[in-house]
This record gives sequence, C-alpha cells and structure tokens, in this order.
Amino acid sequence: MTDRELAQRLLELLGGTENVLSNAACMTRLRVGVKDVSKVDVAGIKATDGVMGLVEDQTMQVVLGPGKVNKVLEEFSKLTGIAKGAVDDDLLAAAAENKANQKAKYSDKPVQRFMKKIANVFVALLPGIIAAGLINGICNVINVSSGNAFADVWWYQGIRSMGWALFAYLPILVGYNAAREFGGSASLGGIAGMMCIANSAMPLLAPGAADPAQAILLPLTNAAYNPAAGGMIAALIAGAFFAYLEKNIRKIMPGVLDTFITPLLVLIIGAFAMLLIIQPVGAWLTTGIFTVLNFVYEKMGLVGGYILSAGFLPLVSVGLHQALTPIHALLNDPNGATQGVNYLLPILMMAGGGQVGAGLALYLKTRNKKLKKFIAESIPVGILGDGEPLMYAVTLPLMRPFVTACLGAGFGGILAALFHVGTVSQGVSGLFGLLIVVPGQQLFYVLAMLAAYAGGFVLTWFFGVDEDRINEFYGQ
Repeated sequence: MTDRELAQRLLELLGGTENVLSNAACMTRLRVGVKDVSKVDVAGIKATDGVMGLVEDQTMQVVLGPGKVNKVLEEFSKLTGIAKGAVDDDLLAAAAENKANQKAKYSDKPVQRFMKKIANVFVALLPGIIAAGLINGICNVINVSSGNAFADVWWYQGIRSMGWALFAYLPILVGYNAAREFGGSASLGGIAGMMCIANSAMPLLAPGAADPAQAILLPLTNAAYNPAAGGMIAALIAGAFFAYLEKNIRKIMPGVLDTFITPLLVLIIGAFAMLLIIQPVGAWLTTGIFTVLNFVYEKMGLVGGYILSAGFLPLVSVGLHQALTPIHALLNDPNGATQGVNYLLPILMMAGGGQVGAGLALYLKTRNKKLKKFIAESIPVGILGDGEPLMYAVTLPLMRPFVTACLGAGFGGILAALFHVGTVSQGVSGLFGLLIVVPGQQLFYVLAMLAAYAGGFVLTWFFGVDEDRINEFYGQ
C-alpha cells in the first residue's frame, strides 16, 4: 500500500473529510482531530496494513512509525485540505454538538488534559528542535577536534547559525503555539514569546545597555527586566495567559470594537502581567526544573536513574511523554545550565530497551503463533528505537509483561546514570540513539541499553508470561 493509498484508507476509516478537524504528526503518530468519534472505525484502523496501533484520545493517534508518519501526513493533508498542524475553524463550529461528549469523557482527568495541551505546543516544533540540537552537537565536536579551523568558513558558520537560531528564538515559537493551543490568536502569543528574548534594542532594556546606571528598574523586584531568565517556560505561560485573556475580553467587547480593541488590551494588560508576574514565575520554574533534575540525577544517583527509566513507559502509553519536550529543549540549549548536554534523555531511552527484552522473552517462551508473529514484526523496529508496536500490540494488552518491561528498563537507567551518558539532541532512541549521544560515550550507551534488554528479558521470563492470558487475547 502506497503512502497515498494508506492516507486515503485512513481518511475513510476516520469518517471522511467532513469529519476531520485537524491533522498533525509527532515522531511516530498521525494525530487527527475528529468531529464525531462515533464515525471512526477503530477496529478497521487497527486492522489496516501499515498501522502499528491506535491511541484513542482527544485526537485519534494512528501509530505509523518514524519517517512513515511524515509521508502519510503529507498525503493526508492534501486529501483533507487542512494544513499540517492546523485546525479547520469552520469544522470546529460544526463540532459543537460533540464537544460536550468529549469534555465529559475527560472531565475526570484535568491534569491529563492540561499536560496534553502542553505536549501539543511542542509536537510541531520537534523537527526543528531535533535538527538544531544535532547541528549544535556536531559543530561542537568539529570545533573542538579541529581547533576552530572552520571559524571563517561561510557555509559552515551558516549551518551552525541554523542550530543557534532555533534555541535563540524558540520562545517566539513556543508562545505562538501556546496561544493557538489554548484558543487564542497565535500572533499575540508570538509577541509574548518575543518578550522572553534578550535584545539590547528593546526599549525596556536600551537605557541599561548603554549605561548600567541608567537601567530601568521594575517595581516589586527593584531589578532590571531579564527576558532570558524565564525563557521558554515564561513564553509557554504567557502564550496560554494571553489566550485566556483574549477569550475573556472578547466575551464583553462590543463587536464593532472587537477587532481593534481586544488585541490592544491583551498586549497592554499582558505587558504588566509579563513583567511583574509571568517572567519571575518562569524564571523560578526554570530554576526549579534544573534543581529537581539535579537532585534526582546527582543526589539520588542510581536510584533516581532506576525510577526515571522504570516510570517512563506508562507516560508513553498515554501520550504524555511529549510533555517532557520543553524540559529536553531546556537541557539541549547550548546557553543553558547543562551547556546543551541532556543527561535525562538517555535514562528515559532505556525504557525501550526493557520493552525489547520483554518481547524477546515472550517470543522464546510462548507457544502462541499469532503473538510470535507480532513480536517478530515489532522487535526490529524496537531495537532501532520505535517501541510503540511492541507496547501497543504486545506488552500493554497483556499488562504483566508491560510491568516487567518497565521494571527491567530501570537497570539500564542505573547504568546510564552511573556512566553520566548525555545526548546533544532528541527525537530518536534505541540503536539510532547512538547518533545523538555525546561523542565518546557510545560504548557506555550500548552497555546501558544491553542492561535494559537483560532486565526486561529476565523479569519477563520469570514473572511476565501468562500463557492462558496470551491465548485468551490472541486466540489459540
């Protein structure tokens, strides 16, 4: 089945063009917002050749695998006529009758709803974050190994500037997406993000840049405004707040004035909130994130590594792992506290190793031919870094091997923490994780991953295989 044919088939099973509200993609999933979930053929999607799984949520998340998902999204977007990552506003109005049902479905999970919104802000940014992180990491290696031999080479510095630009201006993109995700005007959120970028030409900063003695001091803190202190976290909060402010102002603003006055009031009121509350809160949260991670990583050490690895798969299973993207972006920022090295991600990547080990144990011990077939198809991509087929088709439905995979992955996390393995970007895992590991640490990464394989295998072999449950689920 070609990418075009698969996209056409999925569109039919999702209820047709008139039932699609949005289409976007993350690393492995085609995320489709639908107007009426009752029109979606869930069983048909799961049975479609090329589909690895389906996560039913506020969006229908069709698991297609890395690389494949982007090709299918390209065709799917052409068929729906909706821009990638965008929402069809006309269809949103038509979806009003189903909105209550969706709200009722998730009304008891406010934290999950909120975290998914945060995750959605960053899904569209992942390609840029991944590529920029790789550029920064590779250029750092080249600079050190060559003694800055390419310092005056135009094309090299041009490429290097691409990596620099993403992290330098990331708050703009975050604010833009946050405002859109929370129901406001994206451009206003983008302006909020701009306020989180240090620029000596900013009127608020210009006097102090020319003469520190003339710096403008803010009330409450009695200090000069520091845009970079809150950075991306402040931009995220500001984008959401600007959206909230805009929606509430529009409720009381006469229609004849709405177009002009509402955005003006959002920026004026938002300026006070930004300077006096949001930026300090963002700075506090950014410091807090690094403090907590440092405590888990440095103080808890091996125990912290085990807990982080063992606890990551449950987040992935419900799609909440994307909410960690802002933290990874902070850690991969060359100007951040870790100087662009992410020590958290390698620990979390061990979760996939536990899955592979569990899958191997099931394959060798079970006599169920259908399960063996699923595992044989899932193990290769699991080793390469895409563990979703194993999780959704094998371990999670059986539950017991899912638990042993989680517990086994923790042993890989122990070694990743012990060896202080770091990455320079994000977006890949498994064997492909070697591409983003800090140069010189590849052997340590492999040893940690092998420990995760072994942990998942041993625990599943002894405690994770229930043949009766396997036959009940997959048939004799």
